[in-house]
Amino acid sequence: MSELDSETYLQFLLDLTNLITADDLEQFKMACKDDIPEEKVPELKTPRDWFMFLEKIEKLAQDDLSYIEHVFEITRRPDLLTKILEYRTQVLKISDDEELDSKLTRVPSAKKYKDLISKDHLGVLEDGSIKLDPPPSKKGP
Repeated sequence: MSELDSETYLQFLLDLTNLITADDLEQFKMACKDDIPEEKVPELKTPRDWFMFLEKIEKLAQDDLSYIEHVFEITRRPDLLTKILEYRTQVLKISDDEELDSKLTRVPSAKKYKDLISKDHLGVLEDGSIKLDPPPSKKGP
């Protein structure tokens, strides 16, 4: 990727970092416990440390956000998932259904959302940001 893309990626991670609280980070580390050795967990004190570690173990890259997408999904952070979708559509230029199928659903558990992450469910606002449909309402017993 070009230097401009690298700067955009770093800015994207910085934007995510600013949205992640200390409690969030603890949840993310727990969600990654199979990939982070127990002795490394105390070293990951900031979201930046966490992102750098994930890059080091090749779970995160400029063009592969599937791992953090999965973490944000299982820790119920739709706002961060929206940021990933925005990055993919605006920076990586993923726009057609075939690419959505292959790149937005690389994580096996995300495949169940394939039909929800289609163009029909993404609304692009005037400022270029993406608005997702609201989640389905739960019906009581």
